[in-house]
Amino acid sequence: MERRAGWDTHGLPIELGVEKELGITKEDIGKKISVEEYNDACRKAVMRYTNVWNDLTVKMGYWVDMEKPYVTYTNKYMESVWWLLRQLYDKNMLYKGYTIQPYSPAAGSGLSSHELNQPGTYKDVKDTSATALFLLKSDGQEKLKKATGRGDLTFHMVAWTTTPWTLPSNTALAVNPAFNYVVVETFNRYTGARHAVVMAEDLMAARFSGVHSEAESDEDFDNYTHGDKKIPFRIIGKMKGADLTGLAYEQLLPYTLPMENPEKAFRVIPGAFVTTEDGTGVVHIAPTFGADDAQVGRENGIPGMLVPDENGDPMPLVDLQGRFVKQMGELAGLYVKNEYYTDGEAPDKSVDVLISIRLKEEGKAFLIEKYEHSYPHCWRTDKPILYYPLDAWFVRSTAAKDRMIELNKTINWKPESTGTGRFGNWLENLNDWNLSRSRFWGIPIPIWRTKDGKESRCIGSAEELMAACDEAVAEGFMSSNPLSNFIPGDMSDINYESFDLHKHVTDTIVLKSPSGKPMHREADLIDVWFDSGSMPYAQWHYPFENKDRIDDGKAFPADFIAEGVDQTRGWFFTLHAIGTMCFDSVAYKAVVSNGLVLDKNGQKMSKRLGNGVDPFETLTKYGPDATRWYMITNAQPWDNLRFDENGIQEVQRKLFGTLYNTYAFFALYANVDGFEFSEKAVPVAERPEIDRWIMSRLNTLTAAVDKAYAEFEPTRAGRLIQDFVTEELSNWYVRLCRRRFWKGDYEADKISAYQTLYPHRPACHLHGAQPPQTGAHQGASAFAENDGPRER
Repeated sequence: MERRAGWDTHGLPIELGVEKELGITKEDIGKKISVEEYNDACRKAVMRYTNVWNDLTVKMGYWVDMEKPYVTYTNKYMESVWWLLRQLYDKNMLYKGYTIQPYSPAAGSGLSSHELNQPGTYKDVKDTSATALFLLKSDGQEKLKKATGRGDLTFHMVAWTTTPWTLPSNTALAVNPAFNYVVVETFNRYTGARHAVVMAEDLMAARFSGVHSEAESDEDFDNYTHGDKKIPFRIIGKMKGADLTGLAYEQLLPYTLPMENPEKAFRVIPGAFVTTEDGTGVVHIAPTFGADDAQVGRENGIPGMLVPDENGDPMPLVDLQGRFVKQMGELAGLYVKNEYYTDGEAPDKSVDVLISIRLKEEGKAFLIEKYEHSYPHCWRTDKPILYYPLDAWFVRSTAAKDRMIELNKTINWKPESTGTGRFGNWLENLNDWNLSRSRFWGIPIPIWRTKDGKESRCIGSAEELMAACDEAVAEGFMSSNPLSNFIPGDMSDINYESFDLHKHVTDTIVLKSPSGKPMHREADLIDVWFDSGSMPYAQWHYPFENKDRIDDGKAFPADFIAEGVDQTRGWFFTLHAIGTMCFDSVAYKAVVSNGLVLDKNGQKMSKRLGNGVDPFETLTKYGPDATRWYMITNAQPWDNLRFDENGIQEVQRKLFGTLYNTYAFFALYANVDGFEFSEKAVPVAERPEIDRWIMSRLNTLTAAVDKAYAEFEPTRAGRLIQDFVTEELSNWYVRLCRRRFWKGDYEADKISAYQTLYPHRPACHLHGAQPPQTGAHQGASAFAENDGPRER
C-alpha cells in the first residue's frame, strides 16, 4: 500500500507569516510588493521547514513515503482541483451570491461555516452592550398617546445590542406580531428625563430590575430627583406587536443615509424570529451586518445602510479592514474592534464605548453595561469576526445533503459517537459551502465571466486553458499565451513547470466568451479546505494520470483516515463532501478520530500557559519507541491524553526494559552454547508443557492483536502485547525456565527452550505492532532480524 506524504502549502498561516517577515499588510500587496513577488515569497517560505518535518517523521516511525510527497502548490495538484470544480460547475453545484457571511478583517477573507465552527472559535468575551432608545416619529407618538391617555410623554422603542458599532447602520426595528408589549413610564437613568418606553411584556421584569422600583402612586414620580437610588416605573399601556408594526422612528445616529430608498428606512417591521430569551423583544436591524437582518430587511423593503465608495459603488459603513468609512465623521478610520489594532496601538476607548457615551449624552441610552457573551473568532488569526456583505462563490452542498447523510451511515467511525453525533449533526444542519477567499496565495477559482455576468466559463484543465488562451490571443484580448510552452499530453514534471496557475498569472488572462466578449477571472481563491479535501484524487493527478487508482478502487476510497476530532467540520467534512458530490462515494471507509494531547493536569497545551511539550526534545530524551508506546497504550486514540513524562519512563522500564533483559538473558546462554537455530526442530508435541503453553499463548495473542487492529483498536492491541511480554513471557516463561538455559547438558530440553524463545518467532509479532527499534535499544535489534514489519 502506498502512503504518500503531503504538504498543504496554501492558505492564511503562510500568508500571515510572510507578511510579518516582510513587514507588510494585505493592503500593501499590489502596491509596495507585487502579487508575483508576494506569491514567490510564500512559495519559498512554505517549504522552509521540510527537512525538520522529514526528520521528525522518520524519528516518529511514521510510515509514509517522504521521497514522493504531493505538494498542493504544484500545477499538477492544482489542475486536479480545477477538474473537480469543473465537475461541480457542470452539475450546477456552483453559484455566486451576495450574502452576509462571516468575515475576518484580520485575515482579509470570508470564512466558510465549517471554519467558523472549528473548536475554540467561539470565545467568552466581555463587551460593552447598549440598550438604546429609538424615538418614535409623530404618527407613533400620537398612536401611543391615544392608547395610554398620556399626552405629556415622549415614547421610545427600546432595543438591545452587544455590538454598538452596528447602531449607525440601523435601518429598522423588528417586533414579534404575536407578542404582548407594554408601554412603561419611567425616567432616563443618565439624563433624568421623564419618558415612556416600549418593550415585550415578558422581558419587562428583567429590564426593570436593580435601580428601578415599581411606583405605587403619582407621588413616587413627583418626588423623584435625578440621582436617587431608585428610579420609579409603571405600566401605562399594553398592546400586541402587530399594533406597533409600520410605525416610523427617528434615526438613532444620523451620520449618513442609505444611498438607495432612504425613505423606506427607520420603520418597525414584523419578525417571527424575535424571541423573549433576552434583550427587550424589540430587535435592532442592521441589514449590512447580519444574515437574519438582511433577510427580514429584504422581506419588508428595508434598505441596508450602504453608502457610495470612491467609485460610487455601494459599500457598508465598515471597510474590509474593519474600519469605519469617511461618512462616519469623528469615528472615521477607527477599527470597530480594538483587537484589529496592532499591539499597543488600540485606543483606551473602543468605538463601542464612544458610541455608548454619545447615546448617554443625547438621552438615547436606556442602559449601557458590560456583557459577557460568546463571540466567534477567526480560527487562524484568533481575532473577532464580523458578519459582512460579500460577493462569493458557493458550493451548493445542501443539494447533496441527503446523500451525504446516507453515505455517512456506512462509515466506521471510531468512536461511533463522533460520526452519529458531531459529524451527523453537522450534516443535518448543513449550509452551502462558501468557497471564495479574498487572498493571494492559493488556488484561483477557475471561472471567467463577462462584466455583466451573463456569460461564464469554468476551466477544468491546463490543456483547456491553453486552447482558450490561444483563442483569446487570436481575438486580440491578450498579446501572448502564458501556457505557450505547455505540451498537452506530456505528463512530465518539466512540462508542468513551464507555466503557473497561481493568481498573479491567471488574473492577467482574458478569455473570449461565446458571444465574443472579454471574460476576466473571478478574483477570489478557493477555500484551502477544498485543497485538502481534494487530496485523494489530486495527489495522483487524477484524472490526467493514474485513473485506475480511483476508477478501479486501488487507492480510493481510503481504508481509514486518522485526524484530530477538531477536523470533524474541516477535513473530515471536505473529504466527504467532495467524494459524495463528485464521485457519489465515501472518501474513506473508516475514521479514527484523534483526541487532544493535554498536559498532565488535563489542561490544553499553549504558549500562554507555558505547558507545551517539545516533541523533538521528548524523542531525543526518551526515544520514539517508548514515547509512541506510552501514547498508544495510555489512552484510546479518540480520547484526550494527559501527557506525563513519568509515564514514558515507566514504559521504558516495564516494557522495553523487560524486552531488553529477556533478549540479554537469551543471548548470554545462546552464545555460550553456540546456538544458531541450525539444529533440527524439536517437534511441538515433544516439547515440555511450558513450551507448548507459551507458544499457545503467542498464537492466542496473535489472533487477539489481529482482531484489535481489524477493529481499529490499537490501544487494546498494545496492551495485549505489553501484558504478554511482561507477564507471560518474562514473569512466567523465562523465570520458570532459567535452569533449563544454564544447566550444563546441551540436550533436547535445552534445545527446545532455545527454539521456543528464539527471537524470530515471538518478535515478529511484537515488531508488527511497532514501535521500531531506536538507538536506545540497538543492542536488541537482532530480536526482529529476520522479520520485516507487518502491514496492518
